[in-house]
Amino acid sequence: MNDSEHFNLQRRRVLMGMGAAGVALAGTALSCPAMAAAPAQVTEAPSSDKTQDHHDFHGVHQSGIVTPRPAAGMLVSFDVLASDRDDLERLFRTLNERIAFLMKGGPVAQIDPKLPPPDSGILGPVVTPDNLTITVSVGESLFDERFGLASVKPKRLVRMVGFPNDALEADSCHGDLSLQFCSNTADTNIHALRDIVKNLPDLLLVRWKQEGSVPPQAPAKPGVPAQSARNFLGFRDGSANPDSNDGKAMDRIVWVQPGSDEPAWAAHGSYQAVRIIRNFVERWDRTPLQEQESIIGRVKTTGAPMGASHETEVPDYSKDPEGKLTKLDAHIRLANPRTAASQANLILRRPFNYSNGVNKNGQLDMGLLFICYQADLEKGFISVQTRLNGEPLEEYLKPVGGGYFFTLPGVTGDKDFIGRSLLAATQSNTTA
Repeated sequence: MNDSEHFNLQRRRVLMGMGAAGVALAGTALSCPAMAAAPAQVTEAPSSDKTQDHHDFHGVHQSGIVTPRPAAGMLVSFDVLASDRDDLERLFRTLNERIAFLMKGGPVAQIDPKLPPPDSGILGPVVTPDNLTITVSVGESLFDERFGLASVKPKRLVRMVGFPNDALEADSCHGDLSLQFCSNTADTNIHALRDIVKNLPDLLLVRWKQEGSVPPQAPAKPGVPAQSARNFLGFRDGSANPDSNDGKAMDRIVWVQPGSDEPAWAAHGSYQAVRIIRNFVERWDRTPLQEQESIIGRVKTTGAPMGASHETEVPDYSKDPEGKLTKLDAHIRLANPRTAASQANLILRRPFNYSNGVNKNGQLDMGLLFICYQADLEKGFISVQTRLNGEPLEEYLKPVGGGYFFTLPGVTGDKDFIGRSLLAATQSNTTA
């Protein structure tokens, strides 16, 4: 056998031993090995350069409200099992400790393997921050007789009641405390939840949880405004959100201000409204496009208001008093009539899409994990939702769960802890 025949035999053996991907690369691999890159294996972990992204834990406000919304979100509601104020303080201090670590990340402590591991291990031996924020809020029921907090309950914090189109399920509503988890990946949120549950088994009991996601968008081109993500109705969600980078606007819309009629301890906190809104996507997908756009009040492809070209354009309803362009009962027109009076009803939305599988009737169980923040719950979400009662969009959606909570002020330093100002506000009452 000469050298040429030997080479051809070896080449055939190589090609026969490679899969389809290998065959496609064979010519390059044999002719220029230095330029060839082996294809990734099926079980290799996806690559990301965002795992070290992190937010500061300390601040006047909690993170996870005006900070940019990442791809994965989760809202978990808990019943508080604490039996007295000492237990409640231990709960808050432990939450403070765990959240501070989880948001920063770091190596997991090594212990005697005969003991339960201190960490679930799903992120490996070193916890990556992965852009995680955990936002702590408290429900109206925490201010009952258990902990002596009734006298300092936020003025507008109430138990969520059903609106006319609601079909609220008791197991998916309310709670003493809520934690909002936001990060780059769902596993990071689950890891954080399991960490908190593991460290507070005698003080917290999960009441309900809902996971959600945001579809990634391509980077905005220079000079082109960023676009809002789409919800499961196919429309952009949050187009009219106020500018979360405008500090003065956030002070007016989102944050309870010092010197307001709220209890002094609540300054720099916010009201959180949560709604699990199921979408009847099968019915929606069979609805004509022009009817969909008429119901929402926006062009589906661009997100622009009717008659406009860009999502960020502001509709002028004064030029359309009879609703010939944007129907008088269109969703965006009812939610924000853009009058001087309705400026008091602005909210900051932070929604996520959810998909929970299939219902018993074979329909897809998916929709919107709606979360919004405002300084005044009555003027904010409750007023907006009241205007939306009876809108045409109700035919395609059904709220089934959620609750109202008050998001605690931020942790200002190492000597502070989450919930400290709330407990301190009634300290004199309990020691008298």
